[in-house]
Amino acid sequence: MRKAYLILADGTVCEGQAVGEIRESTGELVFTTGMNGYIETLTDPSYYGQIVMQTFPLIGNYGIIPGDFEGGCFVRGYVTRELCDAPSNFRCETTVDEFLKSRGIPGICGIDTRALTRKIREHGVMNARIAYEPDAGVAGLAEYEVVDAVKSVSRRSREIHPAVGEKKYAVTLIDYGAKNNIIRELCRRGCEVTVVPYDTPAGDILAAKPDGLMLSNGPGDPAENVFCIGQIRELLGRLPIFGICLGHQLTALAAGARTYKLKYGHRGVNQPVRDLTTGRTYITTQNHGYAVDGESVPAPGRELFVNANDGTCEGMDYGELNCFTVQFHPEACSGPKDTGFLFDRFISRIKEGV
Repeated sequence: MRKAYLILADGTVCEGQAVGEIRESTGELVFTTGMNGYIETLTDPSYYGQIVMQTFPLIGNYGIIPGDFEGGCFVRGYVTRELCDAPSNFRCETTVDEFLKSRGIPGICGIDTRALTRKIREHGVMNARIAYEPDAGVAGLAEYEVVDAVKSVSRRSREIHPAVGEKKYAVTLIDYGAKNNIIRELCRRGCEVTVVPYDTPAGDILAAKPDGLMLSNGPGDPAENVFCIGQIRELLGRLPIFGICLGHQLTALAAGARTYKLKYGHRGVNQPVRDLTTGRTYITTQNHGYAVDGESVPAPGRELFVNANDGTCEGMDYGELNCFTVQFHPEACSGPKDTGFLFDRFISRIKEGV
């Protein structure tokens, strides 16, 4: 197996074995936790522009299952400790290695991912390069930035997904990099879901007269999306709105709040979130590198949830504007289902307005 090297911006060089497409690639090196769910990770558009490192040591043992894809594959690279080349699962169609090759994604295995995770937790997110010579160097690494993320991952045209069973409501989902399970969760609750591109004007959304509006997850710096923020500002108070992840951040910016970049982000299936109303703590799935400054959100906004580890804002309610948002993923798949009730809360708000 060909040697490959993971080169970090601080000069660290890690030797491993090449998997996937053989080509150099640069991106933000981020880690994600979880014993399973690597298929959903690889197909989560929120990882656009990033080299993803799995902390769990064995990846690929149930292969690649297209029915579990959450979207397109936009990672810049993939890093594992051990990559299974002989998966066993009745739904498996191919291996992780073959999947990476088919998408043109380089990877590296045989890396001490636990040690690298400790480094990132100490120093923060770091740019890195997958290369095939140990002396490839760090030239250009510091300058790399994730830009045009939402534009690069959003659907280009409108899609309609029928309700499961009887159609009860019509919901529009703005796709900033939406995970497919958001659509599934709404459809199984009787919603016909119309997915529209990120740059759809607010007037076009209102003209369709949906019963509710979903703002999806997505990648990149939320403050970069000036047009999207402006459209959300026009939509607030016009219909029930539920925002997830990037949708949460964009809504806060539309309301006049601030966002900031986290040291190493929240990624994985074991993030504890405390409900400020009930005091209950939920275990959640998360994937984001930015956060909302909860104290900067003006009235009528109020915090609903905070991260039990670092106190960062995990959810907002905007009162009479009939909008609430969360930083975590209640549609998590794979991951804990603790907060799936938030979709029911959204449906209840729709019912009140129908």
